[in-house]
Amino acid sequence: MNATQSSRDSRRVSRWGARLFVGLQYLLPQHGLSLLMYRLARVEAAPLKGWMIRTYARLVGVDLSLAAEPNLAAYPHLAAFFTRALRPDARPLDPDPAAVLSPADGTISQIGTIVDGRIIQAKGHDYSVSDLLGGATDAHHLFDGGRFATIYLSPRDYHRVHMPLAGDLAEMTYLGGRLFSVNRMTAQRVPGLFARNERVLCLFGTDAGPMALVLVGAIFVGGIETVWEGEVAPALSGLRCQRWHYTGKSRRVHLGRGEEMGRFNLGSTIVLLFPPGVLAWDPALAPGQAVRLGQRLGTLG
Repeated sequence: MNATQSSRDSRRVSRWGARLFVGLQYLLPQHGLSLLMYRLARVEAAPLKGWMIRTYARLVGVDLSLAAEPNLAAYPHLAAFFTRALRPDARPLDPDPAAVLSPADGTISQIGTIVDGRIIQAKGHDYSVSDLLGGATDAHHLFDGGRFATIYLSPRDYHRVHMPLAGDLAEMTYLGGRLFSVNRMTAQRVPGLFARNERVLCLFGTDAGPMALVLVGAIFVGGIETVWEGEVAPALSGLRCQRWHYTGKSRRVHLGRGEEMGRFNLGSTIVLLFPPGVLAWDPALAPGQAVRLGQRLGTLG
C-alpha cells in the first residue's frame, strides 16, 4: 500500500468515526446523561469528590498555577472546581476603552458578519439569528448585517464568562432544546446546532448599542448560571422557555467591562452578537485560534 492510499484510508476511517460519534448523539438520552453528570459533579463525599477532581484535572491538563485556589482539596465538589476563579492578575484586560474583550478563554469557532440574518456555523452550515434567539423576541432585527463571534470553551478552559463591554441587562431568555456536543466535529455535521441546543440569551444595552451574549449548553454541561439569577439551566421545572425583564429600576442589573456575568459547568459555547456599524473584528482572528479572557477581539468605532 502506498502513502497516498494509506492517507485516503485514514481519512475514510476518520469520516466514519465522526459520523458514528455524531449519530450516537441523536440516540443517546442527552438530558438524562447531563442530569447524571449534574448530580455527580455536586457529590461532596470526600473520597469520591477528591478522586473526581484529581482525575479531571490530570486528564484535561488544568493549569493550577492560574487558579485563585490551587489546592484541589479546598473545593467542595467537582462543580466548584469546574467553575474555579482565576488569580486576579491571570487575565489582564486590554487597556484600550475602545477594545471589545473576549468574554472567556476558548477557541474561535467562527467570526464574521451576519449576512441576510444568518450566522456561519461551519463550512456548508449556517443558521438564522432568529432561530438562535428562539423567535421569542424581535431582537434579531437589531443584529441584521452586524457582527458575530462564536467561542468554544473546552473542558480544560476557565468556565466563567465576562462582559466584553459594560452594559445594562435588558432581558434574559431561557430556551430549552437538545444537548448535542458543541465541538468542531459536531458543528460540521449537525445543522443549526447552536440554535437547537439548550441556551440562555442575555441582551444588554451598551454605550455602543445592543449586545447579545448567548450561552449555549451541551451534553454533560450540568448547568448555566448568571450572576443575577443564579442557576438558569438545567430547567428542572420542565419549562421550554422563560423570559425575564430587567428594565424596571428595582430590577436594574449593570455590569462593568470585564466583570463576570455567568458561568458554565464543563465546557460549551458562547455566541456574541453586535449590530452593524459598531465594531470591526481584529483581522488577525480566524477559526481555530485560541483566545483568552480580556483579549481584544475587535475595536469600536
